[in-house]
Amino acid sequence: MLNVPPGAFPAPSSQQRVAAGGRAKVPLKPGRSLMDWIRLTKSGKDLTGLKGRLIEVTEDELAKHNKKEDCWICIRGLVYNVTPYMEYHPGGEDELMKAAGTDGTDLFDQVHRWVNYESMLKECLVGRMAFKPIAAPKDVSSILSEEKKQVNGMVSEKNIPGTSARDLTPSYDWFQTDGLITIVVYTKQKDMNAELVIVDCQDKRLRGEIILADHSYLIELDLDHAVREGFDVNIAEKVGKVEIILKKKDNVHWKVLGRPLESHNTFIKRTDRGLFYRKCKLVSKTEVTHDTKLFCLMLPKSTHLQVPTGQHVYLKQVIAGTEVVKPYTPILPSLTLDFKQLSCHDGAHIYLMIKIYSCGLFTQALDHLQIGDYVSVSSPEGNFKKSQVQTSEDLFLLAAGTGFTPMVKLLNFALTEVSCLRTVKLIFFNKKEDDILWRNQLEELALKDKRFEVQFVLSEPTKDWGGKQGKISLSLLSECVKRSRKDSKVLICICGPTPFTEQGVECLRDLGYSQEEMHAFTA
Repeated sequence: MLNVPPGAFPAPSSQQRVAAGGRAKVPLKPGRSLMDWIRLTKSGKDLTGLKGRLIEVTEDELAKHNKKEDCWICIRGLVYNVTPYMEYHPGGEDELMKAAGTDGTDLFDQVHRWVNYESMLKECLVGRMAFKPIAAPKDVSSILSEEKKQVNGMVSEKNIPGTSARDLTPSYDWFQTDGLITIVVYTKQKDMNAELVIVDCQDKRLRGEIILADHSYLIELDLDHAVREGFDVNIAEKVGKVEIILKKKDNVHWKVLGRPLESHNTFIKRTDRGLFYRKCKLVSKTEVTHDTKLFCLMLPKSTHLQVPTGQHVYLKQVIAGTEVVKPYTPILPSLTLDFKQLSCHDGAHIYLMIKIYSCGLFTQALDHLQIGDYVSVSSPEGNFKKSQVQTSEDLFLLAAGTGFTPMVKLLNFALTEVSCLRTVKLIFFNKKEDDILWRNQLEELALKDKRFEVQFVLSEPTKDWGGKQGKISLSLLSECVKRSRKDSKVLICICGPTPFTEQGVECLRDLGYSQEEMHAFTA
C-alpha cells in the first residue's frame, strides 16, 4: 500500500490517477515536513488572520478568498484558511487551489476522507458557513428523528438509495432467551461471507456494519443491559442472513434492545459512512529486513473483523497533540505455512509489514511502541474484487518495496483457491539485495508451486548480483509480462510509490493491456 502522508488533500481519486497518468507527490522544501507543520500549529501564531475570532462565512465571502496568498476552503460546513498550509501540503499548492474559495468536500472525499482535517487544520479554522454549502451532508438520514427513521426495524423510504430499492434494503429483528440476545439482519443479498460483517461491542455499545457492494447497513445502539465479553456471528451465506449472538451478563428480561444512536438502521454509500476505529494491542514486533518490521496487532475480544484480500486499514496515532493517520495493507504471518491450519490466522490478529523511515514521524512513533501498547485501527477499505483473480488465467504482480504487502494475501488466495490460474508471477523491484522482503519465503514458494515464479529486479545492485537490474520500464515489462497463450485472460496488479505505479500503468498501456486487465493499489 502506498504510504500517503496524512496531510495530503484534496487529490484525484485512485481511478483518476491511474486513468490520467496521475501526479506524484510534490517535493517539499526543507522545514516543511509534517512535524514542522505540527510545530507551527503549536507555536501560537495566528494562522487564520482573524486574531482568534470565529466568524460566519457566506458563500460570497468564501468565493473572495481564492488566491494562493489568500485561500479559504470549506469542508463539511467548516471554513479553513489554508494559506499557511500551502507549502506543507505533500500534493502541492495546485491541488489545494482546485478547491480555493469553494466547498472542497467532494474533492477531499475522493481520496482522503480518512484524513482528520479537523485535527490537522484546527488552528486554521475561520468559522462555519452561514448556511449549508452545496455538498450533501455525510448522512442525510441522521437529521431525521429516530421515530421517523425506523418502523419495526425497517429503514424508512427517505433513508434508502432510491425508494425503488426498498425490497432490497436490509432490515433487522431481535429475540432473547434466558441467557442470550440474538440480533438477526436480513441483508436480502446472496453470497454473504464473514469478511462483509464487522461487529464491535464495547461498554454496552454495539456497532454492527454489513457491507453490501458499495453500500453499508449499520446497527448502532447503546444496549439496554450489559453483555459478556465476546459474541458469536453466524452467517447463512445463501440466503444472506446474519446473526449476532450476545451473551447476557445477568439473566434478566430485556424490554428493548437498546437506545438507537443517530446512524442506527441506516443504509448508505460506504464513502458517506465515517471511518470507525477500535484500539488494538501490539503483541509482537519482529525484524524483516534492516529497515522493515512485522507488527502483530490483536483485535479486541469483542470485535469481529476480517480484512479482505486487497484491502487496507488506517492506523491512527496522536503525535504532539495532533491525530495522524496512515494506510497499511494487512498481510499473512508467513507465505510458506499452511494458512488454513494456522491458529494465529484466526481473525483475531492483524499483521502489518512496515518500513521504518529514519525521518518518518509516523513510523518512528510506531517503532517506539512497546509490547502491550495500543494503536487505533480502522475498518477495512478498498475496491479490489477477488472475482478479478477468479476469472484470470495469468496473474502478474508488480511490486516495489513495501508495495509488496497487498501481494501477500493475493498470492495466497491465487495459489490456494483459484484453480483456473496457469501462471502467477511476482516481479519485485528493490534498490539493493538486502531490501528484498521475505526473499527466502518467496523462493521456497516458487519451488513448492510450479505455477509461481518470482523475479527480483534491483536498481542499485552490487557487482556480484546475477539477477535483473534497472527500474520499471517498457523494455523490462515487455520481456517479463507475457500471456501464457495469445488470448489468455490476464490480470496485472501493481503497487509501489506513486511514480512507480504511474510509470508501470503507462508502460502496460503501451504494451496493449486494457484498463480492465490492470489494477493499481493506491490509498
